[in-house]
Amino acid sequence: MGNTFFKFKDFTIHQDRCAMKVCTDASMFGVWARKFVLEPSTLLDIGAGTGLLSLLIASAKEVKIDAIELDTEAALQATENIVASDFRDRIDVISTDIKNFHSSKRYDLIFSNPPFFENDLHSPDLNSNLAKHSTALSLDELFISADRLMHPKGAFAILLPFHRKDELLQLAEKRGFYPHAILDVKQTPNHSYFRTMVYFKKERASIVEHEMLSIQEGATYSAAFKTLMKDVYFKSLD
Repeated sequence: MGNTFFKFKDFTIHQDRCAMKVCTDASMFGVWARKFVLEPSTLLDIGAGTGLLSLLIASAKEVKIDAIELDTEAALQATENIVASDFRDRIDVISTDIKNFHSSKRYDLIFSNPPFFENDLHSPDLNSNLAKHSTALSLDELFISADRLMHPKGAFAILLPFHRKDELLQLAEKRGFYPHAILDVKQTPNHSYFRTMVYFKKERASIVEHEMLSIQEGATYSAAFKTLMKDVYFKSLD
């Protein structure tokens, strides 16, 4: 059994009631997304899980975040993690299906580590299935929801498996979303890329900021990874 909690510098994530646990790529995504956040602003987290992404952003930025989570147990755990933090006044957890969520707000940034890997093998466990697959939400439905709730000058950031990058970019353009920044991630320089992070806006970018990062170099973390994550991990990266 994995650890039931993960301690960051500014907060602790308990995860015993969530199918999806804290992982390096999700932590990286939360930190990467922070650089696009203006203060003050209103944000939307689609598929909040443990509350990790919302806490990573709220711990660094003066923002208000609505964190949407379909699974009741995960929503309760996210609430507990947030209430136990110093950033409880910045985040509201809402237990609902994003397809049924309506708000008068228009969000400056919508971000999501989508709870699915479409077309990959399905788990017989329902909660794990909902957490990892498109049973409840397809990628196209995610874009439709983002388009409906995003401020016209706002943005949408997403983390996906790298093998879905082409599909993601094609679908995004179909829905009128255009990449402004991309970060592709591999475990080491000798591995293939396994995650992609993309920051979209509704207008085309004259230049797309495209970065590539290896988490490790040899037996240690890479300099680029240390630079990205140095302010959030409880333990030293050296």
